[in-house]
Amino acid sequence: MAPIPGSGLAKGLAVTLRTMTKKTVTAQYPDVQPELPPRTRGVIALFEENCTVCMLCARECPDWCIYIDSHKETVPAAVPGGRERSRNVLDRFAIDFSLCMYCGICIEVCPFDALFWTPEFEYAETDIHELTHERDKLREWMWTVPAPPALDPGAEEPKEIAAARKTADKLAAEQAAEAERAAEATEAAQAEDAGRPEPPVTPSSGPQEGQS
Repeated sequence: MAPIPGSGLAKGLAVTLRTMTKKTVTAQYPDVQPELPPRTRGVIALFEENCTVCMLCARECPDWCIYIDSHKETVPAAVPGGRERSRNVLDRFAIDFSLCMYCGICIEVCPFDALFWTPEFEYAETDIHELTHERDKLREWMWTVPAPPALDPGAEEPKEIAAARKTADKLAAEQAAEAERAAEATEAAQAEDAGRPEPPVTPSSGPQEGQS
């Protein structure tokens, strides 16, 4: 059946008329923040505790916009007679967002879940050279990463939460041990002061009673 002449024009005008009758809604940004989808690709955040400096993200990046510096440290043996080990320590992790094309390859290839998408998007700069953000800034964005979807009641705890809890527990244990050592040192000093004999009283060398 041949289309009726002018039917396309009529359909277009109908869409225009429906749109004209709708109320216009203006988003009052920045006073009102937009509601972003949960999978928004805003910026890349770094969870530094999980980074092992494997360099996979930097090697796979199509734009070569990830800069990583590290050094090796020797870890003493855990048991007497054991063998010392060496590990990589992260010195610098920076991303040049003036080059990044937000493909997400670095996040996908990271085997230790150290990189995450965050919906944060307000990081514009007046100078393009300031779009290279270091690991401290990337770590700040880590706290804006949305929570992972809920798991089944019988599922195991997410690795990110377990790693964060392990790091927090280790830090709390170190602080408690340091406070305990400080308290023991204070008690030892007080006990030493209490057991120390008082110095003898030296008689006065001035004129005694009855002497002029």
